[in-house]
Amino acid sequence: MVLLGSTGSIGVNTLIIAEKFNIKIEVLVAGTNIELLNKQILKHSPKIVVIADKKDISKVNHPSVYAGSDAINDAIKNSSSDLVVNALVGFLGLRPTLTAIECGKKVALANKESLVACGNFIDTSKIQPIDSEHFGLWYLLQDRPISKMVITASGGAFRDWDIKRLEGATLADTQKHPNWSMGQKITIDSATMVNKIFELLEARWLFGEGSYDAIIETKSLIHALIDFKDGSTTAHFANASMQLPIAFALDKKMDENILSHVDLLQAGSLEFRKIEQDRYPIWEIKEDLLKNPNRGVIINASNEVAIEKFINKEIGFMDISKTILKAYDMFQNEPKSVDDVFALDKEIRKKLR
Repeated sequence: MVLLGSTGSIGVNTLIIAEKFNIKIEVLVAGTNIELLNKQILKHSPKIVVIADKKDISKVNHPSVYAGSDAINDAIKNSSSDLVVNALVGFLGLRPTLTAIECGKKVALANKESLVACGNFIDTSKIQPIDSEHFGLWYLLQDRPISKMVITASGGAFRDWDIKRLEGATLADTQKHPNWSMGQKITIDSATMVNKIFELLEARWLFGEGSYDAIIETKSLIHALIDFKDGSTTAHFANASMQLPIAFALDKKMDENILSHVDLLQAGSLEFRKIEQDRYPIWEIKEDLLKNPNRGVIINASNEVAIEKFINKEIGFMDISKTILKAYDMFQNEPKSVDDVFALDKEIRKKLR
């Protein structure tokens, strides 16, 4: 396989699964965590390595090291692997997704931004989602009429905070996720509920037009539910680990044990909450966005700029959502092509910066 984002949590879990099933790693793509990358190189012996910054090439213990986004796309084009696992973070991951599909490869997709920004122009038959929520929906699907698809949210770092405190929330506060440890950006997205907006949009592109919603399930044991027209509802329970969806991305007929089962007696009880707009202002545009999914590029670009400003202490935490809502109101145009997506993304970033 070609693995994009090898040193992140999804990349690390992908390598665990690859080792379990004796899958060779042809290409490793990583950012700036060179220490972990060198350990991965030693263990998995990739043919090619690509990193973010040219200045770090000399630190990488490998004879074939390249740097930059063009090098990622070249590595995909020149690879013999049939599978590309895209666990890159941000809009940076879009072009590799498009390149992989153009080359006839299957994409195991964890990069949310590919479908959020460009879903209308991506052949989703080539995509196997490795987000736990979309995997859960895929796992539950039957040949029966569906009323609604529902994904769950943890609620993020501030689900139990007094709302009055949110204006003063710091970057360090956003990283205190109640259920697990993830990368910086996705943990911020979890706190604002932007990640769930993204996942609803992804679901729309993966599974087609329909009714989609999200609720908070505080223990992160249920990842997806489907309401069928007959009145039945099914839920996908699994312990929180990306290894399960990754394993199925490698083999849809997976019949080996990957995780321990959820022990309901140990869990004791489950708590569900409504996603409230006053705590998560981004929820204001959920329904409109699902009706106009081509506008996802606006949400993504404005979110990335807002997070950049928040990290640099130029704006407060609640200003992230305000920035996105302002951009959504400001930019009404929808992209008509892949080139339009990249042009609109660039325009939004320039305007907001």
